Amino acid sequence: MNQSPFRWGIIGPGRIAHAFARAIAVVDDAVIHAVASRDHDRAQEFAQQFEIPTTYTAYTDLIADPEIDAIYIAIPHRFHFEQALRCLEAGKPVLCEKPLTVNAREARRLIEAAQANQVFLLEAVWTRYLPIFQHVRRWLDTGSIGAIRLLTSTFGFSAPPDPQDRLFNHDLAGGALLDLGIYNLTLSQWVMGVEPVDFSAHAILGPTVVDELTAVNLQYANGGVSQWTCTLLADTSNSLHIYGSAGQIQLHTPFWGATRATLVTAGQEITVSEPFRASGFEYQIEDALRCIRAGLIESPTMPHAQTLATMTLMDQIRARVGLRYRFEE
Repeated sequence: MNQSPFRWGIIGPGRIAHAFARAIAVVDDAVIHAVASRDHDRAQEFAQQFEIPTTYTAYTDLIADPEIDAIYIAIPHRFHFEQALRCLEAGKPVLCEKPLTVNAREARRLIEAAQANQVFLLEAVWTRYLPIFQHVRRWLDTGSIGAIRLLTSTFGFSAPPDPQDRLFNHDLAGGALLDLGIYNLTLSQWVMGVEPVDFSAHAILGPTVVDELTAVNLQYANGGVSQWTCTLLADTSNSLHIYGSAGQIQLHTPFWGATRATLVTAGQEITVSEPFRASGFEYQIEDALRCIRAGLIESPTMPHAQTLATMTLMDQIRARVGLRYRFEE
């Protein structure tokens, strides 16, 4: 007996939702059933582009739709908590864009709601699922570069300083750390496999009181260090290097969406390539589908504990550089 297609609903048809919709086209047994936007024309345009049968102008109506099996949340992260909580309380599995929330307090409440309602919740850190990282993981686990000594990464671009743009808007939880730096941080944690024992941080806070540049040094118990910078002020190399006692690994630009990686050891240099089947989001969608159909409430690839640990560390970094959003008070 054929299994019915898995039906997704999308909250927020923005740029990142387009990547999700392109990915769905190559995912077996999955379709987008509905999209919700407070802008009717925007919802209609998105629905027409991706042949989606249903549109809503109220998020609550999409959440209540009995035809929807799971919901992808793609609105600005300032509003993730409210909508994700509504989904979980309605029994709807959630794939929510990163960062899951603005702070660890909100993340903890969502995780508690997922546990209380026995509903799947996943932070959409798509990078963790990309095929190239399977090669990198194997190199690390087999000791190809020896003991890890240093990670370096940058994620930056020069953005027009528009105070209304979500990147610079204080009331939308703007800034480089939450929007960009989460990639540097989550991959540092993925490579090292443990939480840092100490850190230092520096930030440039702009006129709208968001971090326009944040630079962090993470220190680990084994002596390894991760140095990374995220910024809205300059175009950076956007690559990631892992240096070990016996070699190095490079994730080529852009490291958060890498399709190539290079291993350099004594007398040997190997570059591997893993092109996406679509936008790259297809791998995390497939993992979410497997988990939901298996009755899990979290993904082994990106478990709740790791999401919470990342949010907690970002809280600590923001506290260190003096960035607190008004709405958090």
